[in-house]
Amino acid sequence: QVQLVESGGGLVQAGGSLRLSCAASGRTLGSYVMDVMGWFRQAPGKEREFVSAISWSGGNTYFHDSVKGRFTISRDNTKNTVYLQMNSLKPEDTAVYYCAAARPYRRSYRYTSAYDYWGQGTQVTVSS
Repeated sequence: QVQLVESGGGLVQAGGSLRLSCAASGRTLGSYVMDVMGWFRQAPGKEREFVSAISWSGGNTYFHDSVKGRFTISRDNTKNTVYLQMNSLKPEDTAVYYCAAARPYRRSYRYTSAYDYWGQGTQVTVSS
């Protein structure tokens, strides 16, 4: 069984930065069931949406258009941790952010259905 625990959320002013971490346990981060790691977010009253994803090697990264150029994703397989660096934050980035793990060879990693394991989420609030 895989456990994912997010941390690093909080309250920040617009234009500020936060770094989210996702610590994995139960399996090593480079294992088959955690080949691709993703971040999603869900604002009140809205569906959970894709933010970013990263392949096992870190060589392939994917971003929602709304965060391109502001967010970066990275992973340290030796520490079983995935990171989401969020810069130039905007009030519309306010949401609960979730970490998720997926097996390889999915058609797309931009959908929640591609992921098998999820964390409990961490709240990010950006004030204007």
